[in-house]
Amino acid sequence: MVWWFLVGAIVSEVTATVSLKLSDGFSRLLPSVLVVVGYGAAFVLLALVLKRGMPLGLAYGIWAAAGVALVALVGAIFLGEGLSGIQIVGLVLVAGGVLALELGAQH
Repeated sequence: MVWWFLVGAIVSEVTATVSLKLSDGFSRLLPSVLVVVGYGAAFVLLALVLKRGMPLGLAYGIWAAAGVALVALVGAIFLGEGLSGIQIVGLVLVAGGVLALELGAQH
């Protein structure tokens, strides 16, 4: 169950961040509302993950890294922002860092 809360926190944060771009400086109502609701939901869900016992470093590392990677991918695929080779390498390194956190927490 804790992993579902973490997935929800990640999806909420990515939705809020993409909506921040789409809000055009908070001049568009629906994306602006999604920013506030999305970030609120993300923090509530992340708090539930921590309350259920996931270590802070692991939870935050996965949440932040997955968020960065997914926002970069959404930007590249749907917003025409593109990804350079070095950025792709960076995303692979972020994923490797999260994997190291997870493997380290299992010991």
